[in-house]
Formats: sequence, structure tokens, C-alpha cells
Amino acid sequence: MIGFIKKDLVVVKSNFKLLGILMVVYTFMALLGKMDLSFIMPFVSVMLMISTFSYDTYNKWDAYSVTLPDGRKNSVKSKYITTIILILTVSIITIILSFIISYINTKTINYEQILSSSVGTIFGTLLVLTIMYPIIYKFGIEKGRIAIFLIVFGIIIIGGFLIKYINLSFLTSTLSFLKNYLILIIILITIIMVYASYKISIRIFNKKEF
Repeated sequence: MIGFIKKDLVVVKSNFKLLGILMVVYTFMALLGKMDLSFIMPFVSVMLMISTFSYDTYNKWDAYSVTLPDGRKNSVKSKYITTIILILTVSIITIILSFIISYINTKTINYEQILSSSVGTIFGTLLVLTIMYPIIYKFGIEKGRIAIFLIVFGIIIIGGFLIKYINLSFLTSTLSFLKNYLILIIILITIIMVYASYKISIRIFNKKEF
């Protein structure tokens, strides 16, 4: 499986220069107070990983990988592991830069705000991963983009409907009760989401023929 991970890292490496340029640009914008750095870079890293699916399709990598021992399982597992490694690495760099920017702009470092924003961003990024990867494995990268758009559009509509009709006061009181355990709950939910997504992707990939 190490070889699968190295392959994805080599593919992503070709985009590291772009990632570096974006980080410099967004850091400069954050210094000017135009944006929050923690909300963008982890999502960019996921987009870079999604580009590896196009590379695999173009070079017929999947057809080759299934001929290797545990090729199907390792192919899927390596995607998830590589993506998580990239998200965490970029998030750590982003947190450090956010500390520096906070100190330059305010002469203080708001550790709690920066860390909570970063945890929320990591959760949101991994949520995107858990939705997108099974869809891409099911429909392919091109059709997958259309399916993802439709799902996101549907979530927005359903979310707007729920916000309009659910009892927000009950939700607020529940969140207040869970506040002390929020980080632990987020971590637990994230692990469950990623594991479930991974198992679904493997099941889909095992049924594909090349």
C-alpha cells in the first residue's frame, strides 16, 4: 500500500508549486484582513487530491492496480490515507501561519479561536471527502462532478427547509449542553464518517470491472 500512497503523493507533488503560490496569496490577503486563512487551504488540498482521479482514469491506473495483491482495497485505502495526510499537513501549516498573522495584526494570539476554526474546517473538509469519494468511485470523475453538484444543491434546499420549520431554540439549548464535549463529538463523528465512506467506496470499487 505504501507504493499506492507514494504514487498519489508524486501526482500531487506536481501541484505543490500551485499550492505554495495560493498559500502565499491567501496569507497576504489574511494579513490585510480580507479573509480567514484557515477556511480555504484544506479545501484546496482536497481539490488537488481529486485531480489524482483524473490522472488515474487517463493512465488506466485502476485497470492495472486491480491486478496487484489486494490492489482494489489498497487503491481505495491509499486515496483516503493520502488525502487525510495532505489535509492535516496543510492544516498544521495553516494554523502556524494563522498564529503568526494574528500576532502581527493584533500583537496577541487568539489560540482558542484559531484552533476552533481549524477543527471546524478539518471537519468540513473531511465531510466533503466522505461525500465525494464514493460518488467518484461510483460514477467516475466526470459524471461524479455532476452528481456532487446535484447533491450539494439538494442539501442546500433541504437545509433551508429545515431551518425554516425546525425549532431553533431546542437546537440552541442542545448545542449549549454539548458544548463541553464538542471537540470530542466532532472527532468521533469524523472518524465514523470517514470509515463509513471508506467502506462504501471499497464496496463500490470491488464491483467494478476493468
